[in-house]
Amino acid sequence: MAGWFITGIGSGLGRALAQAALDRGDKVVGTTRKTADIAAFEALKPGLAKGLAVDLRDADAVTAAVAEAENWLGGIDFAVNNAGFGMVGAIEEVSLSEVQALFEINVFAAIRVIQAVLPGMRARRAGHVVNITSVSGLAPWAGTGIYGASKYALECIGQTLAQEVRPLGIGVTNVAPGGFRTGFAAGGLAVAARKIADYDGSAHVAEQVLTGNAGKEKGDPVRGAAAILAALDSPEPPLHLLLGEDALHYAEDQFAFIGLEMKRWRALSLSTAFEAA
Repeated sequence: MAGWFITGIGSGLGRALAQAALDRGDKVVGTTRKTADIAAFEALKPGLAKGLAVDLRDADAVTAAVAEAENWLGGIDFAVNNAGFGMVGAIEEVSLSEVQALFEINVFAAIRVIQAVLPGMRARRAGHVVNITSVSGLAPWAGTGIYGASKYALECIGQTLAQEVRPLGIGVTNVAPGGFRTGFAAGGLAVAARKIADYDGSAHVAEQVLTGNAGKEKGDPVRGAAAILAALDSPEPPLHLLLGEDALHYAEDQFAFIGLEMKRWRALSLSTAFEAA
């Protein structure tokens, strides 16, 4: 029986992952913004599911929640940074306050959780941190720059963390989903308050695509959760796990583009060294 600490279990992929873990007999402590969600979550598997209303922007609240989870679970085996929301708008349109609000949850909250769970994991020389990022953090597209930047940041944090904690017996997996039917493009999508007409044919297309496709995404959260469990159960869990055909497609295209750019400009890149005396 494994012990899980999952942020954002009210709906979407976080809820699906919590349900999958509970269904196989694991214990799950899940955080939510809404106290009303707690009873429904705990009713999924009485005795195995525990909900906590936590403001992830509050470092003390996160530390207290992790401590409570450690005690209730007897140790956190898997810590999942799932809580987050999306944002659309051209870089010029998004206000700094909107950027800060997004990064508070998508990046800083994840750092708070990581810093809170690592002491216990280090003491046990065991544990696994899972970061739910996004293919938008690997393959950016116009109109999602601020959201993508938050996921770029989480990708970097996870990759670096893996190098730091591997010698301590702790694993890290960054999960980058494509489009899933999670409500992300409906209730989970913030839109920049400012609108500049010059971006109607470029950055504003992202909002149209995401909201127009809401509820029709190809990704199934239940299958996504099963894939995450399968990856974590493997003898050597991946550092990078992309979920969905679209995620693979966009990431492969982006990496191929970067490879071509590197090859095209290789000579110029190498021209910057001091000449040999």
